[in-house]
Amino acid sequence: MARQEDGSYVVSTYREITDVLNDPRLSSDVRNLSRPTPSGEGGAPSSFIHMDPPEHDRLRRMAMRHFGPPHTPGLVTGLEGFLTATVGGLVDELAGKERIDVVDDLAFPLPVTVVCHLLGVPREDEPRFRRWVNDIMNSVDYDPETDPKEKLDKGVRARNDVRQCLGRLVEQRHGHPGDDLLSRLANDDGPDGRMTDADIVATAKLLLVAGHETTVNLIANGMLTLLRHPHVLRRLRDEPNLIVPLVEELLRYEPPVHIIPWRAAYSDITVAGTVIPQGSQIMLMLAAGSRDPNRFHDPDRFDPDRHDNQHLGFGSGTHLCFGGPLARRETQIALTELVRRLDRPRLVVDPPPYRRSPVLRGPVHLDVEQGDG
Repeated sequence: MARQEDGSYVVSTYREITDVLNDPRLSSDVRNLSRPTPSGEGGAPSSFIHMDPPEHDRLRRMAMRHFGPPHTPGLVTGLEGFLTATVGGLVDELAGKERIDVVDDLAFPLPVTVVCHLLGVPREDEPRFRRWVNDIMNSVDYDPETDPKEKLDKGVRARNDVRQCLGRLVEQRHGHPGDDLLSRLANDDGPDGRMTDADIVATAKLLLVAGHETTVNLIANGMLTLLRHPHVLRRLRDEPNLIVPLVEELLRYEPPVHIIPWRAAYSDITVAGTVIPQGSQIMLMLAAGSRDPNRFHDPDRFDPDRHDNQHLGFGSGTHLCFGGPLARRETQIALTELVRRLDRPRLVVDPPPYRRSPVLRGPVHLDVEQGDG
């Protein structure tokens, strides 16, 4: 626990992070900060990850009725064939290439394709969604001292374009039930009522953007880690079932999200013996917590055989990442196929260039050579 010069507090140990994430006195709504931060959404409705109970719980229940157990337990397994075919098609295009970029060639296009399919976005619109997501991700890394303002402006325009396009798709779904997620949300009158169109759009945008960022980084970090641990890569090639615990260890060892940049204290609270005043910003160092030596034995060692691996890779508590099961399966299939089919892969540059974001951890590009070189 450390107080910063700006009055915020940093929490970096496993037990304290877990306690904070499960403490009802902590808010995820920036309006509860004594010094509110801009949302960057231009007045558009926030997704439920920026809300507190009971509104958060209501909207999350409505989304989860169609996104996982207990109401739709087969959603991820039902996508198995599509995921396998999509990964296979992307890896097919790498055959014979001496050099590939794991980010551009696989990690980036895969989650956009999967989420568009899940939402029911027409295939002809997918290229636009890829371009918009790319512009949004680039704007997240915007540095006002070195980047042209156009980079930030393109991100703002892309957010608006995504929101408007999703809004039109939701309008078209009313009265026309289907199997895609937008159709289910637009026509469902469950115990909590029906989601408003604005909330459906915010939920879909959350899946598209936040889910994309997480999965891209997880796949890229995973391949980088395997190339740095060739004995594990060889073992995975021989033991494909190793992929399940291996991805869990990746989520601990090299997580896609390093920091939850803020929580707001509803009231004065005590964390690790320190009193945090009401309205203070609290930053949670998830990656540090998952390498806390008081919680994990030999935490800086990558060990897919690790037991009791209750990492913080997808957070914890009320806001546990609701797209986690899908991101896990995408990564499991992608890494298994890359390891199986790439010919003697090796890193071109180590370390690779990383995103500048302190929150999201992953390479901008991951160049790999294969074959004789």
